[in-house]
Amino acid sequence: MTATGKGFSTLLAPNRRTFLKASGAALTTTLAMPYITRAQENVLYINTWGGPWEEAAKAHLFDPFTAETGIQIRTVSPVSFAKLAQQVQTGTYEFDITTLGGGELIRADQAGIIEDIAEAPYEGGLFHNGVASHAFATVIAYRTDKFPNGGPQNWAEFWDVERFPGSRCLQRYPARVLPLALLADGVAVEDLYPLDIDRAFASLDKIKDHILVWWTAGAQSTQILRDGEVDLIGIWHGRYFEALDAGAPVGMTWNQGQIDRAYWVVAKDTPNAENAKKFIEFATSAKPLAGFVTQADYGPLNPAANEFISAEDAKRMPTSPENYPLTFEQDIENFGADIEEVAQRFEEWIAS
Repeated sequence: MTATGKGFSTLLAPNRRTFLKASGAALTTTLAMPYITRAQENVLYINTWGGPWEEAAKAHLFDPFTAETGIQIRTVSPVSFAKLAQQVQTGTYEFDITTLGGGELIRADQAGIIEDIAEAPYEGGLFHNGVASHAFATVIAYRTDKFPNGGPQNWAEFWDVERFPGSRCLQRYPARVLPLALLADGVAVEDLYPLDIDRAFASLDKIKDHILVWWTAGAQSTQILRDGEVDLIGIWHGRYFEALDAGAPVGMTWNQGQIDRAYWVVAKDTPNAENAKKFIEFATSAKPLAGFVTQADYGPLNPAANEFISAEDAKRMPTSPENYPLTFEQDIENFGADIEEVAQRFEEWIAS
């Protein structure tokens, strides 16, 4: 989480395409005009992940919010931190609202590119001016045709290429992969943070030659697992269930699943801030959130949503009472190093 990169369908208003052709002062003037018009039209633009994520959001968040308030929702994909920063700096807004993971949220708040939110819509729901929406987990999944007696049940076993031989796949995302490497090296969950970066890279060295693919998009990870391109994978839990529902011979464990939280934020200085905050309050309220996470295979972060989730559906959620104790949460605030520097080191390590 945070959330999941699902497939993209960018819906850009024609005036935005025109704006991109302008330059200099003319660009600024032209951009300002349709933005004012957009606000007057009572329309919110939301940055989304597209695909199944957007389908679930449309069914349970967007359309019901419009029905209740009359405020129209239009979407822009894919989710982009860089675009959030750029539009705040230029005053040229493609969207009013987006979701961020914990690391990106802290960066956005420190950079002053998101609106202040004075009060959480529910108790405990506010973090660095982001409202906690839903959670997803990176879990161990495997092909049951390769491991008919069961695959790895923890990251140390995932790293054990002798006991569990086969091709492997992990996400090309160091903030998620480094904690897994430390768990594989014997670090206890309660001792993970702050991360021992050097030890994590030393652990990654042990498995590097066995990583066939470093996946970069959620849809890619599903396809790799579903098609049998790899035998073992660290994958978002929703993407695992997507492969399972498609009939792939796959298994997984919640044990040592790594939970990410997704937060709704409002772009700084958007004239639609008031309506944007209304939407976030609606989207994190119990019943709409329950419908969204059930359809999209997430876990709700507003506890009140659990009242509207069946026991059967809860089995597929990392936040359920049965699954949550087996998992651990990222602690980005206590990461232990500069995330950007670590990301650069990680890319250099992959290329070496």
